[in-house]
Amino acid sequence: MHISDKLAEAERSRKPMFSFEFFPPKTAQGVQNLYDRMDRMHGLGPSFIDVTWGAGGRLSHLTCEMVNVAQSVYGLETCMHLTCTDMERSKVDDALKEAYRAGCTNILALRGDPPREKEKWVATEGGFRYAKDLVRYIREKYGDHFDIGVAGYPEGCDDQADADLLIEHLKEKIDAGGTFIVTQMFYDVDIFLDWVRKCRERGIHVPIVPGIMPIQTHAAFLRRANWSGCHIPPAWTDALDPVKNDDAAVRDVGKGLVADMCRKILDAGILHLHFYTMNLAHATRMVLEELNLTPSEDTPIKQPLPWRQSLGLNRRDENVRPIFWRNRNKSYVLRTQDWDEFPNGRWGDSRSPAFGELDAYGIGLKGSNESNIMLWGEPRSVRDVADTFVRYVEQKLDSLPWSESPITGEADAIRADLVGLNRRGFLTINSQPAVDGVRSSHPVHGWGPQNGYVYQKAYLELFISPDLIAELITRVERDPDLTYHAVNRAGDLKTNAPGDGPNAVTWGVFPGKEIVQPTIVETISFLAWKDEAYRLGSDWAHCHAASSPSRHLIESMMETWYLMNIVHNDFHETRGLFSLFDGLQVEGMDEGFTDKGALSDGGGPNGMATDQEAGVKAGEKGALSNGAVPNGTAA
Repeated sequence: MHISDKLAEAERSRKPMFSFEFFPPKTAQGVQNLYDRMDRMHGLGPSFIDVTWGAGGRLSHLTCEMVNVAQSVYGLETCMHLTCTDMERSKVDDALKEAYRAGCTNILALRGDPPREKEKWVATEGGFRYAKDLVRYIREKYGDHFDIGVAGYPEGCDDQADADLLIEHLKEKIDAGGTFIVTQMFYDVDIFLDWVRKCRERGIHVPIVPGIMPIQTHAAFLRRANWSGCHIPPAWTDALDPVKNDDAAVRDVGKGLVADMCRKILDAGILHLHFYTMNLAHATRMVLEELNLTPSEDTPIKQPLPWRQSLGLNRRDENVRPIFWRNRNKSYVLRTQDWDEFPNGRWGDSRSPAFGELDAYGIGLKGSNESNIMLWGEPRSVRDVADTFVRYVEQKLDSLPWSESPITGEADAIRADLVGLNRRGFLTINSQPAVDGVRSSHPVHGWGPQNGYVYQKAYLELFISPDLIAELITRVERDPDLTYHAVNRAGDLKTNAPGDGPNAVTWGVFPGKEIVQPTIVETISFLAWKDEAYRLGSDWAHCHAASSPSRHLIESMMETWYLMNIVHNDFHETRGLFSLFDGLQVEGMDEGFTDKGALSDGGGPNGMATDQEAGVKAGEKGALSNGAVPNGTAA
């Protein structure tokens, strides 16, 4: 969506909006950390983000990658900076092609700063001298595909202090095809508003977006003000100087100063704020909270679908996904990025395209071995593994190998049931409660257009001990309202689904629209997810040393336990799934593994015969399976 359209919507609704700027980090770990931060800051509800461009395109590949990831994976409308500095026309063409392929429809066209080794700006041979030339070129080559933003300088720029002359240059950029303006940072709101008035008098009528720089530390505040040449109001100096050596106090005072400035901007009728985050979240969040612009139960973020929509090329109309990747959005996008068509319409069909390979970058387990061990510990028994799952469900852990983000508020309705299952050794990795027609504006379950109603079937996905799978399947098959799929790592599939077709587990009814059914369960997708789910478990095991009990325990479970999903097709039933497990518990949950992978007490796990009793020499198996028997009876 074009940024100018978003700005027009803010004007029509009279509702303030905001956006964030990020820049490419210099290290691979910095990039991953920034992706995680961008993902979290998505939850604040920005209308778009932009990504900067290094002088001469030095980090151009990373800028293009970040734009692609933000659009495709995180569903963030993204504006890519593009500069003239040290950029031959071929580099510009390559960058525009990358932006187009990423689904990006917004460019901020800049002349750019000279590289550090050059004292003044010089046009590259065969390149562009001024931003207006770049704007005109983009418009001629791509028509209206890109919304083109340009920079505005209320207090002049490094090589031109005459702000009035720069307004003339700004008019030329708009006349060349620019459709919105983003300003340099400032702290004197009166100077900014006077500059806006002069722009309007000069005939510049496109939206103007003020650039807001939150205050992180006193030293950074002075450095950035000096770099940009912006005037610091004396009242700001008087407020900040007494606390300049206390970073927390500086942020707190700065929050109030910047928020007051933003209020004056909003009161003047300019309803969009663009925050220069410097790749940090805290100071920006503090200002937004002070302005009451962050989402709340009364003002939740509007979701068009119950899952985060990709804005990649050809994916904006995608409206059906399997539920299995609900907690691994990035993986699903990456594994389907080469599809020519995506499941859409009332049902969709994912049987035709193949899911991408599991060894693609970004699909495996995140984090270093050391960090994952710190996060999930070193389990030596099924009880230890179950306790890790319990901590996640109880919101004491932010992730599991199968869930990249914290459990959501939707789990509140079934949290106690989930905790009970995991404590008995049923390891839940995905779930949703039944919902019988709540408003589409509901703060937890709502999605889609206004004045609609949304529904969902109860769903549960979990790892199950091989000694309990037969009993549980028998119980499921007694109830005609239940459907299931169960599979082990080897691919032994058991199901009572009537066919390979999809079963909608969420749907919505909206005025003037067909019923929308965006989340499904189906066999083919489940088998593709099965491979990934077991791969993630294996990755977790391999965080531990080859001879460690933790590695043998987790590997054993991945080799022998089943992955099962169950759907209750009567959406009026709120607890119909959990009663299936009454009286069932994994036996021998406290039995531990030794450094060689055998049980510490020498017996077989969970009532099974030992290796010696089965006629197998000790040491021939690296690990034993952990099973269970129903109702505590003997195996």
